[in-house]
Amino acid sequence: MLLTEGQMSDHRGAALLLSQLPQAKELLADKGYDSDWFRQALVVRGITPCIPPTANRKVQHAYDKQLYRQRHKIENLFARLKDWRRIATRYDRCAHTLMSAITIAATFCFWL
Repeated sequence: MLLTEGQMSDHRGAALLLSQLPQAKELLADKGYDSDWFRQALVVRGITPCIPPTANRKVQHAYDKQLYRQRHKIENLFARLKDWRRIATRYDRCAHTLMSAITIAATFCFWL
């Protein structure tokens, strides 16, 4: 998990995390990660990208729509974390304090 500035695009964050990705068969991502270089980097690592193409893309890449529908489970996790006011409004100034609060909230959500 990587915490970036609010103004940083998804592409720049993906570039920072690419070398730390674990071994996986497929990667689910939203349209914000649809770029040729990111898709190619995933294929080189042996990961099949499941990323829907953006509407203005000239070459519409195919993706597994059935698998992409499972992405809502990930979104539900983040929605549950944002129920915690401290995380949703980001009261903490330091990144390590915010990450600690996220860890506590995630542990509590898992425990329930």
